[in-house]
Amino acid sequence: MKFFGAVLTFIGFGFIGLIATLVLSFSRDAEFYGTFIPIITIGLIVFTILAIYGKLKNKGPKICAMVFLSISIVSLSAHEGYHAYISSLEVVSTQDVDLTEYMPFTKDTKSVKLKEKSTFKIEENLPTVDGATALYPVYAAFVQAVYPDKEYSLDEGEVVSTQTSNAFDRLVYRDVDIVFMAHPSEKQMKSAEQQGIDLRLTPIGREAFVFFVHKENPVEKLTVEQIQGIYSGKITNWQEVGGNNEEIRAFQRPEGSGSQSALLNVMQGVPLMEPPSEDIVSAMGGIIRETTNYQNRKNAIGFSFRHFSQDMVDNGKIKNIAVEGVLPTKESIQNETYPFVNEFYAITANTEHPHIQAFIEWMQSEQGQWIVKQTGYVPLR
Repeated sequence: MKFFGAVLTFIGFGFIGLIATLVLSFSRDAEFYGTFIPIITIGLIVFTILAIYGKLKNKGPKICAMVFLSISIVSLSAHEGYHAYISSLEVVSTQDVDLTEYMPFTKDTKSVKLKEKSTFKIEENLPTVDGATALYPVYAAFVQAVYPDKEYSLDEGEVVSTQTSNAFDRLVYRDVDIVFMAHPSEKQMKSAEQQGIDLRLTPIGREAFVFFVHKENPVEKLTVEQIQGIYSGKITNWQEVGGNNEEIRAFQRPEGSGSQSALLNVMQGVPLMEPPSEDIVSAMGGIIRETTNYQNRKNAIGFSFRHFSQDMVDNGKIKNIAVEGVLPTKESIQNETYPFVNEFYAITANTEHPHIQAFIEWMQSEQGQWIVKQTGYVPLR
């Protein structure tokens, strides 16, 4: 009977462990559980069989079983506790913005509304527009002032937001008339040139490109050279720039995004180091590496356009770094004393649409610039 019980134990725990390992191999924690589950399974089999044969009553096996159980509980608690901590961290990412709140002509929309009738209107043959997530609130307000009152879906139609990289590609392939974004990257500009696309970039507002750290980080300011050193991997510890003796975790954004293109401009040709990333298990069981968004750890540094990090700054979660001694305020953006002031653009490509020129001129008019300012950005004038 003891032998039969041992065989059943081996088969039962082995089957359960195998199924659990296979299921968890498709999760984000596959690397941990792919090792943890087999070890636990083997341990349970061994100690259960010892118990069946009455050996677990002996002092040695009993101590081993208690140590094994304790280590397992501590390991599992530490793993889950760490991930709970990571999940609790504040993240600065335009991906978290609910753009449906800014859709034009919807009830309780957050899009800015003019206080008087727009001096420019388009009633038919509407230009199709797309752009960066960060700029959707601006061009949704332009649409609300100029276009006819109707529903404009975020996913398809005249007014959408497919994010910077996709929006630029759609412009190049003539799927859209105007794209709103920061200055395209050098790679994007070369790609358009190679395809014979004549890009026209019209500035419609200004925004600061900011670097920020955890509120408890003692570092208040950095030079441009120090920022380049951090993001190239030359400077790896906060102590090197007047902070605590902690490793610097410098977050980046995916290639082609507006903010990553802005970082490349800051680097001025200095090569970027590999960004913090995590291994993600795909649905087919393969491992891919994904650039992680900024997580507000005490040793972290991140970057964004000022508009999207300002709420966390105002709430005391993070603080902006003064670059060359200048903080990114609306005043320092307007007078360009802050080093990283970026214009954002309405970009067109070889278009002959009859309404586009007048529409873009209106964006630069007093009414258009009032919308830019009320949305939270800095107008051209």
